[in-house]
Amino acid sequence: MSDALDALVEAAPDGVECDGLRVEPTDGDAFRVETPAGAETVAAADLRAALVEHGPYVANWYHWRRTVADRSPDRYAFLRGIEAADERPAPERHATLREGGVEREWGDLLVTARLAADAPTPGARRYDLRPAADAGTPAAELTTYDDPLALREPTTYDDRGRYRPLRTAPSLPTGWACPDLGARDLVEAVEVVYPATVANWHREREGDLDVTHWDETAARQTGIYGIVSELPDEAVGWVAEACCVDSQCLKRREWDRSADDPLAAGRGEGASPCREPCSLVVAAARRWTTLEREAARTYEFELTPSEKEQVEAIVEAVAEGRTDEMREADVYEGANRYRARYLRAKRFDETGNLSGTPTDAADDEHGDEH
Repeated sequence: MSDALDALVEAAPDGVECDGLRVEPTDGDAFRVETPAGAETVAAADLRAALVEHGPYVANWYHWRRTVADRSPDRYAFLRGIEAADERPAPERHATLREGGVEREWGDLLVTARLAADAPTPGARRYDLRPAADAGTPAAELTTYDDPLALREPTTYDDRGRYRPLRTAPSLPTGWACPDLGARDLVEAVEVVYPATVANWHREREGDLDVTHWDETAARQTGIYGIVSELPDEAVGWVAEACCVDSQCLKRREWDRSADDPLAAGRGEGASPCREPCSLVVAAARRWTTLEREAARTYEFELTPSEKEQVEAIVEAVAEGRTDEMREADVYEGANRYRARYLRAKRFDETGNLSGTPTDAADDEHGDEH
């Protein structure tokens, strides 16, 4: 604390203000010291002694103005946001940081901030970063990392070993932690797991987020992706509904068809904004553009009312990723595996056609050949 007191006394002639603490020179050789609890005017010679009574405020000032500072505005804002520094008084925050820590979720991540024990600088924080699903699990039971860049490998695949093409998908693997990070390494680790989310969150807060809407994104595609500019207007909304919701991506969609043509699809609730259609959306839209070129046809199938509802339940379960939740014994669930196999046995022919109805004329001819 001695270093913090010396630094604050040195800075006092230029005025100091941080999270409720204000120190400013007055007429004569004196200073006004103010906190939410009150104010007093003290002689310059007595300033250091007066500041001792405001230890949490002094340590808080030293941490934010000298240790972290604001050389990187997005990092500074993110770290303050973790402990709600703009909303909670410094003494209250310091007590919480000392006793059990302050937690904040960022997507599927959990960040816990604590006051560092025996820190060389007053008020220094240390951070624990891990999947929110591993909250409360002792670090000794997890694979731990010290280097933020080391998180690239364990977060590339989900818990079932499947590649994660979208880094912000809600499929973050569990079983790991970075239990003792400094401020700079914490933000770097978060950006490794969820690239650009901190930077774009801050840019949005500052009113500087540049959004690239669908029309502009589609117009700049070349090669095999050039056809996405032909996707029908209404289909762009279906793309957003399919890909850009909380169950598929943890960012909040801010792009629309164009600046003047908002999409009706939900935007999601994520803390970090999505400023343009991502490469996964463009790749999927390429396939949907091709499919939308097909002319609609009328097919006639024979299904019981329960079978129709079962087909709808199967599509819903697949679309929402709930097929793994279906218990084998629960044959009352439409997407149950045995129910689906029964429906296939009853309504599909040996070539896989529903009710024996071919998809097109070529199927008819193909079937006749056999």
